[in-house]
Amino acid sequence: MKPDAMDLKSNTRHPWGLSHQLARATWMLVWAVLGRGGPRALSPWRILLLRLFGAEIGKGVLVCSGVKVLLPWNLRVGNHTALGEGVDIYNYAPVHIGANTCVSQRVWLCTGTHDYNVPSFPLTWDAIRVGSGVWIAAECFVAPGVTIGDGAVVGARSVVTRDLESDAIFAGNPCVLIKPRRRA
Repeated sequence: MKPDAMDLKSNTRHPWGLSHQLARATWMLVWAVLGRGGPRALSPWRILLLRLFGAEIGKGVLVCSGVKVLLPWNLRVGNHTALGEGVDIYNYAPVHIGANTCVSQRVWLCTGTHDYNVPSFPLTWDAIRVGSGVWIAAECFVAPGVTIGDGAVVGARSVVTRDLESDAIFAGNPCVLIKPRRRA
């Protein structure tokens, strides 16, 4: 694509109506003021706020400080799962995280991207599914449309752009299979 083939000035429309925009603005204000900071002990408070805005969150979940959720009504988290400090859930599309899963510090679960083949560069999105018994180590990036299978381990700072099978260890940029996971 030629550099002048992008026409960003024509990308002024979005698919959301006024009610969605108001709900999102209200959520962003509430979360910024009441939800993002504080010690781990405030996890129940953060979970309450997420649930009030439509998130489905299981029992025994930990939501650490600095977690950012774009659209809580597009979030589902299973029982006994941890979202570490600074996790960013950019969820224009649904994000489903299974039970007994650890999403470590500063992981970015990103359901949105842009179609760079279209001059107006429109936003596109696709759901992310993270299975149960998964560990996504610190500072990983998980791209739109990815499914991470049950029991998978993703090494720190990995870039996940394709589906990952169950019960295996992955790492790298791009993320590749390292070896099967052997559980005790």
